[in-house]
Amino acid sequence: MATIHELPRLPSAEPDSDRSYQKLAASIASLINEGEFKVGDRLPSERALAERFTVSRTLVREAIIVLEIQGAVEVRGGSGIYICAPAAGAAMAPASAYTLSPGPGPFELLRARCLIEAEIAAVAAESRKDSDLDRIYSALVEMRENMHDKVANEAADRLFHLRIAESTGNSVLLQMVTAVWDHTKAPIWSQMEAHFHTPALRNASQDDHQRVFTALLERDADAARKAMRGHIERVISEFAQAWR
Repeated sequence: MATIHELPRLPSAEPDSDRSYQKLAASIASLINEGEFKVGDRLPSERALAERFTVSRTLVREAIIVLEIQGAVEVRGGSGIYICAPAAGAAMAPASAYTLSPGPGPFELLRARCLIEAEIAAVAAESRKDSDLDRIYSALVEMRENMHDKVANEAADRLFHLRIAESTGNSVLLQMVTAVWDHTKAPIWSQMEAHFHTPALRNASQDDHQRVFTALLERDADAARKAMRGHIERVISEFAQAWR
């Protein structure tokens, strides 16, 4: 059986669990409500906000997404993040309104997936049956056939990962992966994808998935672990790129 190797060090992990993206969004909203940033102003850069609040830039990005969903800011690709006027007749939302978005942020979720699913892929490489490979390959083909249909492609993507977990024969691992993927239905994840999920990203993911499948086919646990980790780390990197 595959053994659990030393877990890799991942970038930008938050050491303080109280430093949630919801709390940071509320802190930035307080500065807006207090008049430090006015309607039409451009917010400081992500780097400047990260230094001010002593958090990672990825946490700042998640907080900005929350503010964007609430209509407090507008993200203008290549220009910056600007303060929006409240809707006609509406007052500026209190800072507490920005703490109501439940669940993990996209980067926290992806880092967890990187740890969990890389090891699951390694176990699957040694435990899978030929019938499991058939189901995994079917999902891979479905992804490729729906490259230009984002919704269908995402459904096949999810199924590909669930089939790998299923092939371990461990129902707890399948439940874990299912639970993690269920978090991608949250508004903050959808809004993040609206900025960064492109046809090019889907094409790159298809290549990543093919490498994972090849490792499973060859029963190469180390290659499966590396391919899955590389895939999710690349998505993290994509989501951390400049605003589009």
